[in-house]
Amino acid sequence: MNIPKELKYSKEHEWVSIDGDTATVGITDYAQSQLGDIVFVDVRTEGETLAKGDEFGAIEAVKTVASAYMPLSGEIVEVNAELESKPESVNQDPYGEGWMIKIKMNNAAELDELMDADSYAAYTV
Repeated sequence: MNIPKELKYSKEHEWVSIDGDTATVGITDYAQSQLGDIVFVDVRTEGETLAKGDEFGAIEAVKTVASAYMPLSGEIVEVNAELESKPESVNQDPYGEGWMIKIKMNNAAELDELMDADSYAAYTV
């Protein structure tokens, strides 16, 4: 299982990459492997300000649908439009082309509540 050291992780299996006050978010390699073949990613919350833990979208796989949750509070400033035509990117490259949203963070202190790679690895065992 691929768990990049430079990222932060939520208990709901989202990963977070920070660049200034912007956080890029997607689901982890573990999450995509548990879901199986992803066929649709539905994120209609661009421009909305959501709280940590709120649902920001849904991920539809062949046999199930899963919710995607905000790992941090903030405004969704960008949605990965490529996922509309290439949802399989989440399976193939969850930490790269498979990113889902970018958030302008409201509270950087919430980063301290996320797990580092080692803690996330232990959490998924």
